[in-house]
Amino acid sequence: MQSRYRIVLIEDEPPALERLAKLVQKLDPGIAIVASLDSVELAMEWFSENPAPDLILSDIRLGDGNSFQIFEKYAANSAVIFTTSWDEYAIRAFKLHSIDYLLKPLKPEELEKAWQKFLRSRSEFSGFGKEMQHRLLAMLEEIQSRKEAAYKERFLVQQAGQLLPVPVSEIAYFFTRNDWVCLCTRDGRQFLVEYRLDELENLLDPKHFFRLNRQLIASLPAIEKARNQANGRLQIELLPALAEEVFVSREKAAAFRNWWEG
Repeated sequence: MQSRYRIVLIEDEPPALERLAKLVQKLDPGIAIVASLDSVELAMEWFSENPAPDLILSDIRLGDGNSFQIFEKYAANSAVIFTTSWDEYAIRAFKLHSIDYLLKPLKPEELEKAWQKFLRSRSEFSGFGKEMQHRLLAMLEEIQSRKEAAYKERFLVQQAGQLLPVPVSEIAYFFTRNDWVCLCTRDGRQFLVEYRLDELENLLDPKHFFRLNRQLIASLPAIEKARNQANGRLQIELLPALAEEVFVSREKAAAFRNWWEG
């Protein structure tokens, strides 16, 4: 059967790519996956040498950057469905004419709905019509504003038997020590907090805080230096300094660089 739909997959995790390819092939017998790309560099090269596909399914954070770099330069005539573990890029994604934004792990029924959106949009420019695009952006911006309003502005800590509010702007980082989570202020004071780091990730604005590793969440002003390691990791120097050495894994290094760069 002749292929009716040319599709490109952009995903840097082999297991996720394999699963995505299987799910995509089940959508329609007329689908041909014409390329599977695992980096910004490889995708840039492919799109510069090949005609735009009908549809692109793409992760956002890749090992050497994020896929927005690709779509801002190439593939303007292709519909895009983003498949990612991160929800903070939704507004930017829709501004790039994406037709859907699916969070991992992908659910077959959600991918099917996204595929139907793609089919309905074939008569127009890739993605929804302009009116629907504007409505979606307005909705997403409202959701984002609500989410930003939900981020904590201060934490209550105990000092000499009294409760003391610490503004988020004064916090350098949170770290774990002996099964406790500690807050360290920018002037070096430390306090215990009754939150797990996993909970704090949802309470802190990701524009200003980054989960460096399993033991530490740091604010932007607390990152003094980052050094490349031979194994692809990054060694981080914090301000105030922490007694333990702090590393960002090779898998998270690119995401950290993107966050630090802004």
